[in-house]
Amino acid sequence: MQPRIVWQQGSNNPDNANNFATIREWWASLADKKIAWRQRIIPQSGDVIELDWETQRFDEVFQLKTPEIRGITLYWHKADEDRERSTTPGKLELDNQRQQIYIYPQSQKELVIRVGIPEIIYQKMELKNPQMQVTAAGENQILTLRDTQQQVEVKVTLSPENLNQLKTNILTL
Repeated sequence: MQPRIVWQQGSNNPDNANNFATIREWWASLADKKIAWRQRIIPQSGDVIELDWETQRFDEVFQLKTPEIRGITLYWHKADEDRERSTTPGKLELDNQRQQIYIYPQSQKELVIRVGIPEIIYQKMELKNPQMQVTAAGENQILTLRDTQQQVEVKVTLSPENLNQLKTNILTL
């Protein structure tokens, strides 16, 4: 399956109709699922990769009811509302890996809406030049990273396969 599937209104791409059918099925598959709805202003470069998709004030998470596409318009209800909502896109971009769709509304060309299954938010920390120690634990290796300035210690248990993958990744830098 392609990682990204694009449909664009008026496109001469021979896969446009098939892409639209795939997107229609995916949109319908969101029925009764909790989704994250985020909209952003498209940057001047036009590249939505530059956008900050971290949760912002007007972002919503809600259960989607009766998602369907009629014509080229996307329709849906929020689980706790009777009112049907809709948007007509000029372009749709489905990211299969992240299970998210980017909707570019016809009526608001400067806007992109990202809808998808809420992603897991990982806690992130940055260690700069930590102290390192490796110890054996059976067939596994335990890599301990210590940042004395932040007073943080991270222990990573690596199976032989993961250790080999780490070595390979380091050697290819």
